[in-house]
Amino acid sequence: MTIIIAGTVRVPPENLASLKPHMENMLAASRAEDGCFTYSYAEDVAEPGLIRVFEAWRDQGAINAHFQAPHMGEWRAAGARFGLSDRRLSLYEVAAERAL
Repeated sequence: MTIIIAGTVRVPPENLASLKPHMENMLAASRAEDGCFTYSYAEDVAEPGLIRVFEAWRDQGAINAHFQAPHMGEWRAAGARFGLSDRRLSLYEVAAERAL
C-alpha cells in the first residue's frame, strides 16, 4: 500500500531564498532513500511563503527510516533557523491508484 504525505508549511517570504538550498538538499537526500517514490516542495503562487509538500512512500517502514535519516536533523535545524512554521501535513494510506 502506498503512503502519501501531503500538506503545507510556511516560511517568511524574505527567508525563502536562504532556505532554498536546504530544501534542495532535503529533496535530493529524501528522493535517494529506499522506498521513496516522490518527494517535492512547491511555493504556492497565490501565497508567498506557503510551501506545498507532497511525498509518496512504499510503506510505513520507509517513512520510519526517513524520519531517522541524518538529513532530517539537518532539515529541522535549517527550518528552525529560517522560521519554518505552521506545519500541516497529513498521511494518507492509498489502497488503489488509476490514471485520470
